[in-house]
Amino acid sequence: MISKDQLPDNIREIIRKQVDKFNIRVFTEEVNEIPNVADIPGEGSAKWLKIKDVICVFVDMKNSTKLSASHHAGTTGRAYTLFTGTAVRLFKEFGASYIDIKGDGVFALFNSNKVHAAFASAVTFKTFIKEEFMGKVAKKTKVDTGVHVGIHQATLLVSKIGLRKSASRGDMHNEVWAGKTVNMASKLASLSDSNEIHVSDKYHSKLKSKKALYSCECGDPVYLWEEVDITNDDKFSFDKAMVLKSFWCKKHGAAYLTEILDAD
Repeated sequence: MISKDQLPDNIREIIRKQVDKFNIRVFTEEVNEIPNVADIPGEGSAKWLKIKDVICVFVDMKNSTKLSASHHAGTTGRAYTLFTGTAVRLFKEFGASYIDIKGDGVFALFNSNKVHAAFASAVTFKTFIKEEFMGKVAKKTKVDTGVHVGIHQATLLVSKIGLRKSASRGDMHNEVWAGKTVNMASKLASLSDSNEIHVSDKYHSKLKSKKALYSCECGDPVYLWEEVDITNDDKFSFDKAMVLKSFWCKKHGAAYLTEILDAD
């Protein structure tokens, strides 16, 4: 218990009110898909929405700290705009229901029936990074950039927490996604070397299209995924991940992308 001499009254009052909220029983309502932002309950409702098998694609810029620390703010801003702006627009185009920006990273949430759309969005973004982003940024900054990508699928809880917009302040009220989906996708991304996609074995098992699993017609079909043992890594709630290092083929990429999307 915080004493009256430990913190000023106004600060203790804020904490007291939040503790009072903690003591109120919260209940969950299960919904079939990711809700519209307007339909997500706030703190006053004591309700969280529960969505099963949400897919999170998490992308994180490689060497962003080096970029920010050593180059002109304008150049850094252009790089962030190219990375983040492209990620948001591509994820939206592939049908993500919710997209958020976290520092130098972006995460997108897809409903459970968009397994292949989530996969295609990730491969498309890392193809953009290789073919466009890396060269343009290196030419301006000499920094070796790239992308780390992680994908996981699990149940999520969501509510809005914070302070609503008022006459005296801007909006400090945002969606909070509780559960392992985003957290595990972020940690999977941290495993990746430049331009790799690490996914959980649970998500990988949902990929049914052979074109998401095997190489294209440029040669004999080769299985594209490698298994990674993470049994001894206590950051994860599962023992195995799968890694993909390939990009969309310059000859067959568009056709494969379309067929993979049709698998949903």
